[in-house]
Amino acid sequence: MSSEIVLTEPIHEITTHDEAESSEAASRRAYTRSITYGRDCDQYVPEPFDSERLPVTLASEIRRFLRVANQIEIEEPRVAYLCRFHAFERAHNMDKNSAGRGVRQFKTALLQKLQKDMEVSMMRRKEKGDIRELRRVYNGYKDYIIRHTGTDDFANREKLTNARAIASVLYEVLNAVTQATGHQLRGDRGSIDPLTYNILPLEGSGVHQPIMQLPEIKVAVAAVRNIRGLPFLEEFKKRKASKAFDIFDWLEFCFGFQTGNVSNQREHLILLLANTHIRQSHKHKSVLQHRTNIVTSHEVVRYCIGWTHEKVLQKLYKMVQVLRQKKQHTFHIRHYLLRLFSLLPYVKQEAQQYKLLYVALYLLIWGEAANLRFMPECLCYIYHHMAYEMHSMLAGAVSLMTWEKVMPAYGGGKEAFLNNVVSPIYKVIQEEADKSKNGTADHSSWRNYDDLNETQACFEVGWPMRLDHDFFCVKSQGNQSKGNIWIRLRHWKEKRKVKKDEEQGLQDTVEEELVDEGHKRKWLGKTNFVEIRSFLQIFRSFDRMWSFLILALQALIIIACHDLTSPLQLVETKVLEDVMSIFITSAALKLIHAILDIASTWKARQTMDDYHQILKYVLRLIIAMIWIVVLPVYYVNTRRKYTCYSIRPGSVLGEWCYSSFMVVVAVYLMTNMVDMILFFVPAVGRYIETSNYRICTVLAWWTQLLPSDDPRLYVGRGMQEDQLSAFKYMLFWVLLLLSKLSVSYYFEIKPLIEPTREIMKIGVDRYEWHELFPQVKSNAGAIVSVWAPIILIYFMDTQIWYSVFCTVFGGLYGMLHHLGEVSPSFCFYSLIRTMGMLRSRFQSLPYVLNARLISPSSKNDRERRKKGLLSRLKKYFTSYHLEITLSKEPKTRKNKIAKFVILWNEIINSFREEDLISNRERDLMMMPLSSEIFSGRIRWPVFLLANEFSTALIIARDFVGKDEDLVRKITKDSLMQYVVKECYDSLKYILEIVVVGELEKRIVSGLIAEIEESIKKSGLLDDIRLRELPALCAKCTEFVELLVEGNDHQYVEVVKVLQDIFELLTNDMMINGSRTLDMLYSSEQNLEDSAYFTGRVQPEVFASKGCIHFPLADNEALHEQIKRFLLLLTVKDRAMDIPENLEARRRISFFATSLFMNIPDAPKVRNMLSFSVLTPHYTEEVKFSMNELLSSQEQVSIIFYMKKICPDEWKNFLERVGCEDLDSILSEKEDELRNWASFRGQTLSRTVRGMMYYRKALKLQAFLDMAEDEDILHGYDAIQRGNDALSAQLDALADMKFTYVISWQKFGLCKSLGDPRAEDILDLLNRYPALRVAYVEEKEDIIDNNPQKVYSSVLVRGANGYDQDIYRIKLPGPPNIGEGKPENQNHAIIFTRGEALQTIDMNQDNYLEEAFKMRNILQEFSKDRGHGPPTILGLREHIFTGSVSSLAWFMSYQETSFVTIGQRLLANPLRVRFHYGHPDIFDRIFHITRGGVSKASKTINLSEDVFAGFNSTLRRGFITYHEYMQVGKGRDVGLIQISKFEAKIANGNSEQTLSRDIYRLGRRFDFFRMLSCYHTTIGFYFSSLISVISIYVFLYGQLYMVLSGLQKALIIEARVHNIQSLETALASQSFIQLGLLTGLPMVMENALEKGFYTALKDFVLLQLQLASVFFTFSFGTKCHYYGRTILHGGAKYRPTGRKVVISHASFTENYRLYSRSHFVKGFELLVLLTVYDLYRKSYQSSTAYVLITYAIWFLSLTWLFAPFLFNPSGFDWQRIVDDWKDWSKWIKQPGGIGIPPDKSWQSWWDEEQAHISRSGLGSRLIEMILSLRFFMYQYGLVYHLDISGHSNNFIVYVLSWVVIGVIFLLAQIVNLGRHWLSDNHQFAFRLFKAFLFLSVVSTIISLSLVCDLSTRDLIIAQIIRPLIDKTEIWKFAQVFARSYDHGMGVVLFAPIASLAWLPIISAFQTQVLFNEAFNRRLQIQPILAGKKKKRT
Repeated sequence: MSSEIVLTEPIHEITTHDEAESSEAASRRAYTRSITYGRDCDQYVPEPFDSERLPVTLASEIRRFLRVANQIEIEEPRVAYLCRFHAFERAHNMDKNSAGRGVRQFKTALLQKLQKDMEVSMMRRKEKGDIRELRRVYNGYKDYIIRHTGTDDFANREKLTNARAIASVLYEVLNAVTQATGHQLRGDRGSIDPLTYNILPLEGSGVHQPIMQLPEIKVAVAAVRNIRGLPFLEEFKKRKASKAFDIFDWLEFCFGFQTGNVSNQREHLILLLANTHIRQSHKHKSVLQHRTNIVTSHEVVRYCIGWTHEKVLQKLYKMVQVLRQKKQHTFHIRHYLLRLFSLLPYVKQEAQQYKLLYVALYLLIWGEAANLRFMPECLCYIYHHMAYEMHSMLAGAVSLMTWEKVMPAYGGGKEAFLNNVVSPIYKVIQEEADKSKNGTADHSSWRNYDDLNETQACFEVGWPMRLDHDFFCVKSQGNQSKGNIWIRLRHWKEKRKVKKDEEQGLQDTVEEELVDEGHKRKWLGKTNFVEIRSFLQIFRSFDRMWSFLILALQALIIIACHDLTSPLQLVETKVLEDVMSIFITSAALKLIHAILDIASTWKARQTMDDYHQILKYVLRLIIAMIWIVVLPVYYVNTRRKYTCYSIRPGSVLGEWCYSSFMVVVAVYLMTNMVDMILFFVPAVGRYIETSNYRICTVLAWWTQLLPSDDPRLYVGRGMQEDQLSAFKYMLFWVLLLLSKLSVSYYFEIKPLIEPTREIMKIGVDRYEWHELFPQVKSNAGAIVSVWAPIILIYFMDTQIWYSVFCTVFGGLYGMLHHLGEVSPSFCFYSLIRTMGMLRSRFQSLPYVLNARLISPSSKNDRERRKKGLLSRLKKYFTSYHLEITLSKEPKTRKNKIAKFVILWNEIINSFREEDLISNRERDLMMMPLSSEIFSGRIRWPVFLLANEFSTALIIARDFVGKDEDLVRKITKDSLMQYVVKECYDSLKYILEIVVVGELEKRIVSGLIAEIEESIKKSGLLDDIRLRELPALCAKCTEFVELLVEGNDHQYVEVVKVLQDIFELLTNDMMINGSRTLDMLYSSEQNLEDSAYFTGRVQPEVFASKGCIHFPLADNEALHEQIKRFLLLLTVKDRAMDIPENLEARRRISFFATSLFMNIPDAPKVRNMLSFSVLTPHYTEEVKFSMNELLSSQEQVSIIFYMKKICPDEWKNFLERVGCEDLDSILSEKEDELRNWASFRGQTLSRTVRGMMYYRKALKLQAFLDMAEDEDILHGYDAIQRGNDALSAQLDALADMKFTYVISWQKFGLCKSLGDPRAEDILDLLNRYPALRVAYVEEKEDIIDNNPQKVYSSVLVRGANGYDQDIYRIKLPGPPNIGEGKPENQNHAIIFTRGEALQTIDMNQDNYLEEAFKMRNILQEFSKDRGHGPPTILGLREHIFTGSVSSLAWFMSYQETSFVTIGQRLLANPLRVRFHYGHPDIFDRIFHITRGGVSKASKTINLSEDVFAGFNSTLRRGFITYHEYMQVGKGRDVGLIQISKFEAKIANGNSEQTLSRDIYRLGRRFDFFRMLSCYHTTIGFYFSSLISVISIYVFLYGQLYMVLSGLQKALIIEARVHNIQSLETALASQSFIQLGLLTGLPMVMENALEKGFYTALKDFVLLQLQLASVFFTFSFGTKCHYYGRTILHGGAKYRPTGRKVVISHASFTENYRLYSRSHFVKGFELLVLLTVYDLYRKSYQSSTAYVLITYAIWFLSLTWLFAPFLFNPSGFDWQRIVDDWKDWSKWIKQPGGIGIPPDKSWQSWWDEEQAHISRSGLGSRLIEMILSLRFFMYQYGLVYHLDISGHSNNFIVYVLSWVVIGVIFLLAQIVNLGRHWLSDNHQFAFRLFKAFLFLSVVSTIISLSLVCDLSTRDLIIAQIIRPLIDKTEIWKFAQVFARSYDHGMGVVLFAPIASLAWLPIISAFQTQVLFNEAFNRRLQIQPILAGKKKKRT
């Protein structure tokens, strides 16, 4: 670089000052210079000094000097030395004592470098002094900059930027050296500032760049720089040295914002204004379109400032409406806001300037708010005060206190806003987060983001903020409200008095704090809502649903008990009264709910300062208590003394009468009538919520329209849907509930009524145990055992019905909305599922693609599009000849066909770059682009024409008949006609090029003329023998192959082939000879006569020298045409399978299918919405390193795995890079290998490549928008290479519309540590210039010799091989306070741009063909769907990791069904789609003013993404889903990874259950939408948990009946049992266990996309591959972690690793992960089933047992053995042996501090029990109650042991506890003996154990002989461990727990080891695990064999 800039000739400068160093300066430098001299200049070799790995305290200040030194060291070593020396001096001045981390080492290394370079740099100095040397180099760079600034030399733009960076550093060094000599810097001709910018180079020479020349950018810049009329301009200009002032500089001066924040938001607003301006001007057809050179602020005001102001600040306007309803604390704020938003200047220009100031102020506040961005209401509070201050300044207001002009409260000092506003609030957030103890503390003990955001204390904090206010108190002081109730009441009275005074105008200032003897600074506690760990929270949030289900259940039971035979009997008075008794239950439920509300909000009472809110809770409780008394009294009174009142005697209803109870019920129901009316008229409800009228407020307050936790909240208002949407989801749920209730009544409830009556009649006197409650009559235990599982199933089966209806309605919705391709020949819609279907419809693609992806160029085009796509397609396909139709189209349409060719070719080229296709496949799929296309002739791709030419030859060869019939037969197939014509034309064209001799040209032209004349007169069959066509084709093929090879030595072969063709035509094909041949003979005769006289022999035809042009000239277009001709001649049936790669086929098929869907028209790139992509990154792989690719310690290497999994792509890769094997690549192209492997894993580089396709697509589409015909013919690639001006314009448009930011907080740290991932990120930055990386700089500032950490958000870009800082914004502290991912997103979101934001995870991918549709999808934001445009656009995902492993295939199917049919239904008609971490596109402006794109509170927001959807919906957002665009997504592929992911999702859902968001959605949605919300969020997990509980309830109920003898007595004595009813009730439960619940949506979606036959086949294959086992096992994971987290907490992020290679998991690892979640439960179910089977055989058939318990057997066995079944090499004997050794070592290893759980059982066991120690008293009590179920084991089994002698005496049970105590004692004795005797008395310890063993054995033998003890009793006696599992005797419990785990592990291990002996088992397992890979003919066995080999 520097060699091109520094002048070669010396620069002679005339200086007037002495350049020798003064003595003073020399003394100052003596310390450093004295140690840098050396004598080794002869051996000097310049080596760069590491400029990247620097101490964090110094990096930002000295890195640029070291970088410049490295760049110029070779040419200017002395200048490089001076730069490094200056860096050393700065480092020393910054940290003189080397207190910072790594500073001392850095100084030492740099000094050594300076010492080494000192003398040699002096010797190579070109000037006499250092100053002259520096000035010479500096001036050289400056001359280069001046020379190239403002020119059109866009190719050297990067060089110019680099030159500016170097010149700025050199100037700084020159200035420092000059000042050190005691002189002033002169003669330097001014300084050069480095050109550092993000997108817009607003300063210096950057204004000449193409993006700054765009008219809309100029307009926006002019608007921002309009500072005319602003106050304090003189003082402002004095303090600021900027050349161009703007409103951001003025705001920085007034309020003290950071410079980096100001620069960032300046560019942000300019781009917003520019993009808005171009769209508005285009929409309104303004005069600006005709006068683009005239840019005024007025034009910006008219077209964009108003829109931007409204868009950014619309939330604040709505907040004003809410504040107007709040009567306390808010009068002054409301007054200020009304003035703020109403009193704008009357002059339009000034008014728009003020609007722009308000927008800029908010953006600056938001950009510097750090973690406060998660608190939108807090930002509103800050903005309101600062905006009022700014308004007062603009209006020239005078303070009433000081009688001076109003100034900002915090002034405009440096970082004033950060230090005085942000930091105090941030510290509160941080300290509250610290109290959470990393999320393990109870939620009620600390305030999260939502608590702090919603607190009303901000209205009392004042402005400036009073830091002694209770809001800033974070330490709770016990029961702070004790005894303060009267003080709080007095506060309310005083505040009401203050409010009254304010309303009367008697008080204008903010109220002062009330001080009295009882008031102390206190912790405010939770705000509005308390997250309580209880399952009751589900009832509290969805009380209407549970009330409906309970009341419906009661009504169904009552109806069944009345034995109704007709529905008309319901109107009978007695029956109706009994049914109406359900409202007594309703009143009881409302009372319970009122009590729950009070109990749940008790800990939030400190912030409940609203009297009306407390009154509402109290009134609700009192009213519920009244009704719970009134309704039963009237009901009992009516039943006791029946009175009937007739309506109208003698009328139709005269027979029907009513009672007083019915009247009371009618009054009770009147309160619900308002809700019903508002549901059917949602607009009224929306008006009531937002209205300020008193009557509306009261009505909303009473009917709970406003959020019940705090009616003053802004969230949760105006969420009603329109009537049509409400009707649709109401119809869905009405049908579902009718189906559910009907089935429940007829198959669950009614069949149990009669058996229940019979059970109650039978008396049982003798039990088989000691009955504890003999006084209980009617066999209540039996009734509970029968009804309990049925009731649980009743509450859970709604989820099953939802799954069924989701399948049906989702499928119908997909078909009705034509999710497929339009078939123009038939009136039906179908998907393009195969490449054969694509080929048959390919001719429709040009028009469809142009209609969808090419922006309309004129008004006529837009009008034609409105007429519909189907009619246009029919027009094209009614003709046989598409070319004829196209030739009649206007020129613009032909131009669009050319654009289609360009787009198609770019897609195919991207496939080749991704190695999805080979070179040959690329040639077959490309479409040539030539001038012929503008004449209406399309040259279709060869793969479309495969076999057409050979078929035509066969038809012509065998045809017998007339020419007309042959022509008709050929032209019947338009493609066949086309290929025949193209081959004929191509042969003519090639012969014209090749044949250049005069005679030969006449011969060729003559033969062609004869053939065409025969065709013209329809005499082709008469004149030519067509049966010789195959021979002619073979010769032509040979001829073209020779032309393609182009070897000089093949000239003779070309001549021979031409002669053969000539003879074949003239002798064999032409029947009557040829006139051309006669002419040739006559010419030869003349030549012979001439030769007789001359004695010379003339050569044969085509053989004379120079008559053939061979080899051909180097013409790319000609060679491409010849290759295409050869392909047309040679490609046969094999091309029908083009492309061979399955992924390429899938992508082409989906792309073609999506074009026929309902897609908005694409605007021009310049008019489209701008957008950004944001990807958070943490510790995942950026790119695979060579060590990772080749390493194979415990498994096969990644590259070996990739080669076997992707064999076709590996072959294509070798072809692309020109290598033969891996070894050649390793020696030549390692980077290419790393990229190839990384693009096939779940790496960041794959994501970046995919997202950067957006920019590539935008540039191409911008080119097509502005390209002329000539540009199109040259091609897009040629424009990029040759036309710098056009290419620069395309770059400018792409930069203005697209931004990609990666948020990696640790980038700076990793770079300083030399982490290879930082180098990989730097490589991505330099490969993709538009890529940006945001990181958190953790810097240590030395203050008073003590390092203090300073955190900053930094944005960097790639420049000249380095990262270049763009913006640096200081933070108030570390950003990671809550959950990591949302904090990561939040820190980087300020660097994004545009109106839309797409959130992409780092395991996602994108495709070029999908990127073309981004313009279309963004147009969805412009559609108004009844209540405004959408705020989130949902997109479809493709799971790209499901192609090999069966587990990955299962996950892929499950995920695909959710992201298609599931989300399709959620979005419409249910209207409850949220954000699920998928590639959704956010309305960026909407969300940055409402808390961002996620929530970050610790633990409660573990599933951070879904809360963005909750938040958007609660704040009146609207979420849609669109299936015409897809993004790739990677999922976990191993069972352990999948289980961790499922555990994390279950943890997140349990925390959602407790959250205020779910509570508000459940309370604020109408009834039917609330049902949708429940069953699509937490309902699935809770229903799954209920289904598992129902299994336990059923088994324990059966166990109770069996062990007590109750069932035996009932069956034998009364012949009454409940088998049929239970069998019917458990039928639906079996669906869940068998995985069919997950399978149904998958089948439907597969049927839609692949056909019903394929879907059914895939479903059967899934079951054969044990998909049911997998889904049942995952079902257990969800239930365990969901239930445990709600009770005890412990939710946490579980990293899965996203491994590429599927590896074997050891037995120990499986046991640690699944022991408590699956194995313990599986063993318990197994024992329950076994005991039940043992004791029911004497009186019950085995058939009934199997029918009832088969699903539970399947469940228990699945939970026990699925991890080993899905474990690769799980049945390999060598692995089994290794696993056993590892297991034995792990179970015996003692634990302790520092020993991880994977090394010791004790450490793992302590970790497993940790959640209990952190849980509350209630959770522990529930756990203990659940554990009491094990006592029924003991109690029942003791009386059935033979040793009991069939005695029912209670003493038998007491003796069992004695036995348990003896066992405890023996275990403790052995444990103590191990500690006391095992070390020093081994022999004594062994004797002791032998004695105990013999004693136990002899006791057992004696009992066997005396008491007839059986083997069965010994087996059952092992079930004692659960009795002590939850006790607090940890020392005893630990011994038994270890023994239990050891025993359970042995029981699990035994069958696995036994099966490992059979080789067929291992082969079967491999087939099951990798069946999909076998179907693709992939090589799995080498992978597994490779693993074994590496292992051994």
